[in-house]
Amino acid sequence: MLKNIVLVVAMMLFAIQAKAQNLVEFKILSDEKEPIVGASVYLKNTTLGTETDFNGLARINSVPNGKQTFVVSFIGFETIEKTIVFPTTKKQFTLELHESEETLDAVVIQSARSKRTIAEIPTRIEVIGAEELGEKAVMNSANIAMLLRESTGIQMQQTSANSANQSIRIQGLDGRFTQLLKDGFPLFGGFSSGLSIMQIPPLDLQQVEIIKGSSSTLYGGGAIAGLVNLVTKQPKDEREVSLMFDQTSRNGSTINAFYSERYNKVGVTLYGSANRQEAADVNNDHFSDIPQVRSFSINPSLFYYPNEREQWRLNFNTTLEDRIGGDIDVIEDNMTSDHNFYEKNKTERYAVQLSYTNNISEDKSFNFKNSVSYFKRNLSLPDYTFDGKQWATFTEATYNLYKDTSDWVFGGNIITEKFIENPATTINRSYNQFTFGGFAQNNWKLASNLTLESGLRTDYNDHYGTFLLPRVSLFIKYNEAVSSRIGGGLGYKIPTIFTEDAELISYQNVQPIDLNNFKAETSIGFNADVNYKTRIFNDNVSLSFNQLIFYTQLKNSLLLEANGANYEFINSTNPLNSYGAETNLKLKYKDFILFTNYAYNNVKIEGNQKALTPKHSIGGVLMYEVHDKWRVGYEAYYKSSQLRNDLTTTPNFWTMGFMVMRTFGKISIYTNFENFTDTKQQNYQSMIQAPHNNPSFTDIWAPTDGFVFNAGILVKL
Repeated sequence: MLKNIVLVVAMMLFAIQAKAQNLVEFKILSDEKEPIVGASVYLKNTTLGTETDFNGLARINSVPNGKQTFVVSFIGFETIEKTIVFPTTKKQFTLELHESEETLDAVVIQSARSKRTIAEIPTRIEVIGAEELGEKAVMNSANIAMLLRESTGIQMQQTSANSANQSIRIQGLDGRFTQLLKDGFPLFGGFSSGLSIMQIPPLDLQQVEIIKGSSSTLYGGGAIAGLVNLVTKQPKDEREVSLMFDQTSRNGSTINAFYSERYNKVGVTLYGSANRQEAADVNNDHFSDIPQVRSFSINPSLFYYPNEREQWRLNFNTTLEDRIGGDIDVIEDNMTSDHNFYEKNKTERYAVQLSYTNNISEDKSFNFKNSVSYFKRNLSLPDYTFDGKQWATFTEATYNLYKDTSDWVFGGNIITEKFIENPATTINRSYNQFTFGGFAQNNWKLASNLTLESGLRTDYNDHYGTFLLPRVSLFIKYNEAVSSRIGGGLGYKIPTIFTEDAELISYQNVQPIDLNNFKAETSIGFNADVNYKTRIFNDNVSLSFNQLIFYTQLKNSLLLEANGANYEFINSTNPLNSYGAETNLKLKYKDFILFTNYAYNNVKIEGNQKALTPKHSIGGVLMYEVHDKWRVGYEAYYKSSQLRNDLTTTPNFWTMGFMVMRTFGKISIYTNFENFTDTKQQNYQSMIQAPHNNPSFTDIWAPTDGFVFNAGILVKL
């Protein structure tokens, strides 16, 4: 009898214990609704757990009854906890991991020509991720000028008081020394000059990569100051549709639309943008401070995936724009003898890009790229027209070898550029350029905390000969909190008439460059930085700090000098020296992020500080972010006094902005108060010099548009 009772009790205990063991399944996704492979899921304060599989699934057995807390973590994402009361009828839980402030450490950088992440690359690279791109798109949905202007050490220099053209300057060097890329393809700034930045909308971008300092070894001529690579979104299994409408207080309207989806072996992305801006006379001098703009862009891309290793991409870019500034009466079709000044820019841009990637094996890959682009620009004034077209081609092939301690990339490219001017005068400024280059780059992990990156490029140009371009960078990781990078290299730039100085005078009477009596601009550059990351105040606040110093010496600088009624380019006999420092500090506490920066630029040429280049710049941004709910930000920027071209100095000034974005599921609404202190150059000096029907314009060293309010809606279907 006792034996039977013991047996019954044992069976009851076993049944209770078996019933107390629960099975639960988690599906772990990223912000983009993509499965995360290798995420850790475990029961808090136990060893019970597992990692997600290829589909982002994690199954955990033997979970006891009661309230249980699971911890989910993955590198580059914020760790989350999920509490579940067992037993439960729900067997699968879907959780999303959100990118943390350290996410960029795990990002693979395209512009470095390597499969390694940013945390492992000796070259100093700044990355603007998808979250920040979304914020900047709210502030300016028409182009990427604001996105770049608010990055440390980057200045957007306006080159026209009427048409609002802008040129990018990195570390005080003119825009022609920065290589603009899109998915690794050169955008061929050249003839398009200050219009390049103004014709690139931001909604289809996944990330932006910025390398400051000489990068000619990686991408050839034109990368003396650095490069900016715009990385576009690629199709995923889940359809993505985004629609954005933006309206400004200055009568500007922008519509953006983006669609992407992958269908097994075929994928497609389609991006379209249209902008309509009415002319605005902000300072009441009867001249436009914001031009009238009508622009349209459409960029379809087709993807083909023959297998898991290969990818083909065919991309088409089309941008059409009419831009007119000047006398308000002329813009409104009321031209008279006293009101007849205008500046018109009519442009067409077409490009076809083909790329092929083959990940041959885990340690080998091959890449091929080819593009053909056409740009036509008609710049007209009342008594002058500059009209021309530019054909440009780019062809490149690279072969990569990946090892545990050493990576190699070998490649070669051919670049051609043909500019044809339709002469309205006897000046013939048409030209042809052909450049062939070969390069090799190596990443060598000397020790667990030491990585050396070295490269060598040889370029041959049919007019200026051969350029030998070595480059070296070293990454040192002292401990988990402190690391540093140091590097340098040589660079060059093939001279053309398309400079900021020539743009300022609309190329009137600018003489062609004498190929038989001119030298290419060459440089040597150096930079070093220190990074520090930690957590303070009982781990409640994350802190990251970066300090950079840089130096660039430019020889044979192009100078534009007046010679009677004409303007002629000469090579400077003295080198241009640009040196300075950049400081970045970021603090994060719960949903608050504070980012501050300081840039010191000392650019000297011919014994003087470079005109329109502030020595000191300070910026600060305070953000409040609740994922998929709120984004609230306040920003302030300071520019120190600058030297005008007549060697007088400007006042210093502050600008401030404030934005609010609220998300309700798939719909986000936003408002942005840009430069709400209404800081503008007209507050300090008149920008127009008489006579009214044949005016001249002062140097532009401060905002011209003043306070602009914009609001809009973003819908993700």
